Amino acid sequence: MKKKEAIIGIFIVAMIVMIMRPLPPLAVDFLLMVIIGLAIIILLNALYAKEALEMSMFPTILLIITLFRITLSLTTTRLILGGDGTESSAGEVIRTFGQFVAGGNLILGLIMFLVILLACFLVIIKGSERVAEVTARFTLDAMPGKQMAIDADLNTGLINEEEAKARRKKIQDESNFYGAMDGAVKFVKGDAIFSIILVFVNIIGGIAMGATGVATGTPMPIGEALNIYALLTIGDGLVSQIPALLIALATGLIVTKATAEEEVSGSLAKQLLSQPLVMMITGGALVFLGLFSPLPWFFVPAGIFLVIIGMRITKKETLSSIESEITTDDVEAEEMRRPDDMLPLTDVDMIRLCFGYGLIPLVAADQGGDLLERVVMIRRNIALELGAIIPQIRLQDNIKLSPNQYTIFIKGVEVAGGEIMFDHYMAMNSGYVEEEIDGIETVEPFAGLPAMWISESQRERAEALGYTVVDPPAIIATHLTEVVRQHLHELLSRQDVQKLVNHVKETHTVLVDELIPKYMSVGEVQKVLSKLLKESVSIRDLVTILETLADYAPITRDTDMLTEYVRAALRRAISKKFFGQGVNTVITLDPALEQTLTGNIQKTEIGSFVNIDPGLSQKVFDSLKKEVSKLTSLGVMPIILTSPFVRMYFKQLVDEIAPDLVVLSYGEIDQTAEVQSVGMVSVS
Repeated sequence: MKKKEAIIGIFIVAMIVMIMRPLPPLAVDFLLMVIIGLAIIILLNALYAKEALEMSMFPTILLIITLFRITLSLTTTRLILGGDGTESSAGEVIRTFGQFVAGGNLILGLIMFLVILLACFLVIIKGSERVAEVTARFTLDAMPGKQMAIDADLNTGLINEEEAKARRKKIQDESNFYGAMDGAVKFVKGDAIFSIILVFVNIIGGIAMGATGVATGTPMPIGEALNIYALLTIGDGLVSQIPALLIALATGLIVTKATAEEEVSGSLAKQLLSQPLVMMITGGALVFLGLFSPLPWFFVPAGIFLVIIGMRITKKETLSSIESEITTDDVEAEEMRRPDDMLPLTDVDMIRLCFGYGLIPLVAADQGGDLLERVVMIRRNIALELGAIIPQIRLQDNIKLSPNQYTIFIKGVEVAGGEIMFDHYMAMNSGYVEEEIDGIETVEPFAGLPAMWISESQRERAEALGYTVVDPPAIIATHLTEVVRQHLHELLSRQDVQKLVNHVKETHTVLVDELIPKYMSVGEVQKVLSKLLKESVSIRDLVTILETLADYAPITRDTDMLTEYVRAALRRAISKKFFGQGVNTVITLDPALEQTLTGNIQKTEIGSFVNIDPGLSQKVFDSLKKEVSKLTSLGVMPIILTSPFVRMYFKQLVDEIAPDLVVLSYGEIDQTAEVQSVGMVSVS
């Protein structure tokens, strides 16, 4: 155990012993000095702390110091009631406080004590209790919004992961702190109530002890007993209430403190003296009262002083404004002359969503918008589904766009966009709804399907009829998701692959060390992963992918062939993605066509491709369209099934006319999947 921890434990145990065993007056005087000093230290720390979390241990400190005060109060009560009935029986500190404040007047001393006690209890403690309760409640209610704001800043690139983690920890610490303060203030309140009760106990008990002669052995008059014990009670109460007042004030300062970048004195001066007009009006009012009322003469010079301060502040602000304009012009001119400042202009956002000013409420969290939260979920969902690291998506308003328009940029180039009717819903006919609804005709921005804009009042009826109804944020989020999926293979960089490989290396060091860089570079691994993502094959099982590459990379460095080997190793995941339970319908290739494609493969330094006659290619396309249309008319996703060697070449051939067409090989079908050919692509 550390020495500091042992000291705290000894201190707590010592306080418990003090309750059971009396202390000499000299020791009590020393402890009273200690608690007054501690109270002053706590108050000044609370005053000069820039934010509440700088005193995160304050609730614990409050509990310990309250226990210390109660222990001292019980000890001094034992000295007052169990002494010899003289003014010095409770120690010099208590006697001095009682005589100094009372000034020989018992009633005055009692009134002063009660005033201090009531001010501490009714004003400071009650106010601190209410502020702590409200602050704790508001802090807890604000946590989800603050978490969303952090996720939004992280997603848009304003902060990095480390800053986001620190801000999340600060939010959690604030919630814990204010929750603890809400309970700790109850100790201060209970301590004040205990002090009030203890006053009456000391006075009544003292009179009883003096009048019966228990303390001195000789009964004394009630008046004399009242004078001695009331004086000691007042001294004891003041000694205990002064630390209590300081601690209660420190509690109020902590729970009302807002985050500031400078000390309290600087903030107060800046905020109180920030309006020169206020100073001059206040000074004029004081001058008026001093001249035209019986009030003392010093109202006039005080008012003139405030007017002068207001005029000087006005002059200073004018000069500062002129200097600021000059400095700003100089800085802007200097920045224009510096070529290094042009470098940030060359940065390109990997993914950027721009929107018109009419769509800002969909993004602003304070206006109920949740698009930022949806963007965060897009990155998470794609990472979970496809295993790729999604670059940060920057959201930006653009006054050049029409109010309800949005555009999506990939690597700085606009690739998609659409227009939204704010406060409306998009209703799409699934193809099985015969009854039409009234609305504004439009087109779904991603798939280009016909749709209708409908009002809020029509939403329930449209859903009841079978229409698919989505709100504007969902439209934008869905469009953005599909665009990111389409271009994910372009967005996967070498740096992203290195991060993924490093993550795998933490648990599979031998695998990574064997493959990279001995047989493959990070760039070659990136090419394989990009080819998989281009056909929507998940790379989340990166261990299996790297194991397969480690097996076949010593044989071939052709990334196309390596990709086919990896696809075969991922057959279970591929079958799960594209095939369901039961019999699955597919389209196969004519063996003659496969033989023709195999015979026309040309290999070059940059890769292999199929080189066939354009007329033959057109026949392949015509046959493919015919077979695909049969399945699409039945609502079935078309899947082309080929031999393993032909798959990638046939995919290259049809990629221009059908980039989304799923082409699989026999080696990518898991043994549990059942398939049935319902058509064949041929050139005959």
